[in-house]
Amino acid sequence: MTSSAEAHTFAAGDIPAESKLRSYARLGKLDVYDYYPAIAVALSAVLPADGGAATAVLVPSALFLLGSVFVIMSMVALDDVTGYRDGSDITNYGPDDPLRNKRRKPLVAGTLTVPEALRFAWVTAAVGAVLWAAAIQTAPHRPTWTVVLIAALFVVSLQYSYGLKISYHGFQEAFICGLGVAMVMGAYGLAAGRFSAFLLVQGVLFGLGPLMFGVYSNTNDVAGDRSVGRPTVAALTSERGNAVFVGALSAAEFLLGAVASATGIAPWWFVALMLPVTALRTRQYLIGFRTGDIMRARRIGFTAHRVGFVLLIAANLIDAAGAAR
Repeated sequence: MTSSAEAHTFAAGDIPAESKLRSYARLGKLDVYDYYPAIAVALSAVLPADGGAATAVLVPSALFLLGSVFVIMSMVALDDVTGYRDGSDITNYGPDDPLRNKRRKPLVAGTLTVPEALRFAWVTAAVGAVLWAAAIQTAPHRPTWTVVLIAALFVVSLQYSYGLKISYHGFQEAFICGLGVAMVMGAYGLAAGRFSAFLLVQGVLFGLGPLMFGVYSNTNDVAGDRSVGRPTVAALTSERGNAVFVGALSAAEFLLGAVASATGIAPWWFVALMLPVTALRTRQYLIGFRTGDIMRARRIGFTAHRVGFVLLIAANLIDAAGAAR
């Protein structure tokens, strides 16, 4: 029986042919690497303070990074399967939306089938689980909270749009941010063996990066999300309500750094160091909600996140240099 989604898959001639390997890379979104620097943020808080730990932490950190790549590939592949089956990806990437690259959705483009995508998702999930287990086993520290966090992250990631479909029950925005937080804290816990409030602040700021280009994607994808009942904030509220929500997130990002500096959780200079992100975020908001160019604003979100995690790494290096004096 042919589903409505399959009936609307692009014809073979509509999308130029490409290799299966390239299509699988697109399915796994390997060109979007913005969660993976979480490990660099975590290590920048450990290695400068304890150079002797380098040998002990680099192997488990590398395993955790590789595991993260495979788990996230599985997560986004399952997300594509669900989005294809319910028709939302057909709406959001269909012929009426020239701003979206159809090749990024191999199921919509017809370059992969659903069985192929599911096999890819389960194989990458299994590889990711093995790599994360190896990271825990080889880590110099295995605090209980870190092991539980990594285990929960694996289970919840696979339920993002598949199985329990947590993103279809009002938790999409929280998950996008929480994934970044968990990756920073998981990598830090394995390397340092302790909890750090300053690293938690950094983890939240890191997680806000993907969220702050995700909410602009959701703003663009309102029609598709509403059609399948996916309750993103953009789909649930009015245009004005969504603009207020995105503006509040942008302000909260700055305020988190400001409060951390004011209370001593972070160094006093931390809020000033992060001001370039605030400037980019302001520009992103004005272009998205004043000019109305949502997809351009989304692209600025990638730049803001990448500048942000570089500054987080710099903050840890500066803090360690100050402590060493």
